[in-house]
Amino acid sequence: ITHPRVGQRLELECLTTKEDSGAFWIRQDKGGSLHFIVFISSLSRSTFDGNEKKSTRFEARKDGSSYWLVVKSFTQEDEGNYFCLMNSNQVLYFSRGQPAFFPVLTTAAPTAPAPTTQRGITEKDPCPTPTDPETSKKKENNFFCEIFIWVPLAAACLLLLLALAVTITLCQ
Repeated sequence: ITHPRVGQRLELECLTTKEDSGAFWIRQDKGGSLHFIVFISSLSRSTFDGNEKKSTRFEARKDGSSYWLVVKSFTQEDEGNYFCLMNSNQVLYFSRGQPAFFPVLTTAAPTAPAPTTQRGITEKDPCPTPTDPETSKKKENNFFCEIFIWVPLAAACLLLLLALAVTITLCQ
């Protein structure tokens, strides 16, 4: 379900085919910030944000080779892209983002355009798309655009390393 309704139960699955040491669920909000939700160990033990064993908003479980995250009652606060991360043989594996957003409400355009004044504000597209087909092929790997992918990914890796360090420290 990519367009859940308010109060609806949302179930997300992360399927693995590798030997693993658990799975992390992380949500990326509309602004691009990452939020840790839960770590599910390979023994089906869940640790939610704040080192809590239970959550009022989420459920988490392991079922065979699937790691499940359940949003009990979907709200606007839960909108975002959900990612599953796994650590196998010291390699992090990231799932594709699973989008969960409310449908966009559209309104009819006004019949007469209202006059607008805009001074001193210029907006530039951070990832412009050239109109020339040859130029667009050459600039597919635009570093500036890729940074929007790699920075959250690097932040997620850092978050996982911190969570792993805390888990190891607490378990000793």
